[in-house]
Amino acid sequence: MAQQHTNPLRLRLRYRFDHLVAGGTATLIGWLALACLAVVIPASTVLVWADRRAPTSLSGRVTAVWVSVGQTLKLGGAVGSPVYVLASVTLALVALLFVSTLVSLITTGINGRIMALRRGHSTVVEAGHTVVLGWSDQIFPVIGELVTANANQRRSAIAVLAPMDKVEMEDEISTSVARTGTTRIICRSGRTTDPAVLARVSPQTAKAVLVLPPAGEAGDAHVVKTLLALDAAVPGPGAAVVVAAVRDTRNHLTARLAAGPGGHVLCVDDIIARLLVQTARQPGLSLVYQELLDFAGDEFYTAAAGDLAGRTFGEALLAFTTSSVVGLLRADGGVVLNPDPGTAITAGDRIVLISEDDDTAVPQDAAGRVEEDAIVTARPRTALPERLLLLGWNRRAPLVLEQLDQFVSPGTTLDVVALGGETTLHSRPEAAAPRSRLEVSFHDGDITDPRVLAKLDVPSYDSVIVIGEPAPGTEAATGTGTGTEAGTDPDTATGTDDRTLVTLLHLRAIGEAAQRELSLTTEMSDDGNRLLAPAREGADFIVSGRLISLLMTQISESRYLADVFEELFRAEGNELHLKPVSDYVRTGREVAFATLVESARRRGECAVGYRLRARAATGPDLGVRLNPDKRERVRFGEHDWLIVLAES
Repeated sequence: MAQQHTNPLRLRLRYRFDHLVAGGTATLIGWLALACLAVVIPASTVLVWADRRAPTSLSGRVTAVWVSVGQTLKLGGAVGSPVYVLASVTLALVALLFVSTLVSLITTGINGRIMALRRGHSTVVEAGHTVVLGWSDQIFPVIGELVTANANQRRSAIAVLAPMDKVEMEDEISTSVARTGTTRIICRSGRTTDPAVLARVSPQTAKAVLVLPPAGEAGDAHVVKTLLALDAAVPGPGAAVVVAAVRDTRNHLTARLAAGPGGHVLCVDDIIARLLVQTARQPGLSLVYQELLDFAGDEFYTAAAGDLAGRTFGEALLAFTTSSVVGLLRADGGVVLNPDPGTAITAGDRIVLISEDDDTAVPQDAAGRVEEDAIVTARPRTALPERLLLLGWNRRAPLVLEQLDQFVSPGTTLDVVALGGETTLHSRPEAAAPRSRLEVSFHDGDITDPRVLAKLDVPSYDSVIVIGEPAPGTEAATGTGTGTEAGTDPDTATGTDDRTLVTLLHLRAIGEAAQRELSLTTEMSDDGNRLLAPAREGADFIVSGRLISLLMTQISESRYLADVFEELFRAEGNELHLKPVSDYVRTGREVAFATLVESARRRGECAVGYRLRARAATGPDLGVRLNPDKRERVRFGEHDWLIVLAES
């Protein structure tokens, strides 16, 4: 027999109330009126009978009850003939209806406005603010760096537009960016590819607009559409600096056309490949770039030529005690890095230098600090062939091979170990392209397998590069996905950083067993995973997401930096080098940094810092000192490095 259940009284009452509310407006009004009368009439009766001044007759008391009920319900409570009372109640009801309707309309309007604000559909009324279009993991370092850059400003604003809920965006930003200082973060919700929606963040009055590439295969296409929408929303050349980023090199030209002549489009794959190669050949270089790109340290600024007009660039190198001169910003907007020391400075030029802040770039001559007896002539060095190892394969790998072929000495060999082996890799034309200096060999193997790594004799290589590779069995790994022609996207493929961490764990064990420190350069997409990496302090990591975010914010603050970084990252022209300090000054004695600047000048180079080997594994600077005071005296060892800007 079925067991009989008894529902609690509270549950039964709630059920009946829900049924009543669901009955419709008319039913709800009727029941509310009855409930109100059921409370007001008895209460008014009690008040009248309890009042000593109330009439003694029954009719008088009934009239007094009516007056109390009318006043309570705002019906007037008029006393007189039935027609008079009826007309009074009618007028009171009409007035109540109109007032209630008015209050309802006002409330609805206010609620609608509040909901519009919560949805992020209102227009930002700002000028000189920074606009960020799109949403990805890059947005957090972008906002963090912009906040740091605006720390010395009394009032600044960042407007973010993305197809996300406004409250959700604000919560994620407040969680990831702890302190915003004097910078206000304004979030708006909407499609960045709609010109009408773009007007919500007022790009026409902004000082800079940053377009972030969203995750996914269609991320680059979305950036192009956003740039086209921005051009439609702000027709003609605007005052804002437009900075965008695309991942695939095949989409770079399209994005540049969409951005127009005043826009700057960064190609993630190309930049990361260049930095991987430069850092692999010069360990520690990633730390220098991190310091240069981070607003918390020293970065690029410009200063007016002033009294240096008419003098040479070589003289300007020692004209700033607390800043490092690296080039000239010409009056026509062109940037010249490390020009010939005899180049004349004109009145319209600006000095490009590395400084702690724009207000610290103050001329102060340091030529008197040069110690001539400490300067030495560099010993001739012959570039020798190297043995290099590339572990992993993704869309950027062919670019890495192309860059290596431009940088290395003839006869250098590169062994590539990746899933798919020689057959699959050679089926890609960009991988099998002929090379003038680099000899490439492909080998099939899983880079997370310790047995594969053990057969390679990793310690025998001069340099090892680890790049993100998808897990075996996935579309990107087996070559069945839609993007196999160019390889998988290392920024969006699932598990690439996880496999990289496993590979680093095995490489650390190999290095410890051989009692040798491996020269290792690693590519990662998530900066959070870099903190988990089993590697020594000061190891070289190229974190694509964070690096591109820093580059975008630097260019958004100073548009001329696009030309500066373009030259630094390419094989031709000038780039940053870490060279033996013993090639410049005598080691084992204290010398002023001005002496190294002068020694580098005589070689046609700009000295901007140094790295001490003894502190290479000690935080927080890991031995890197960028833009030291030229009066600072340092005792260098035989294995320390000087950071210089010089011809490739």
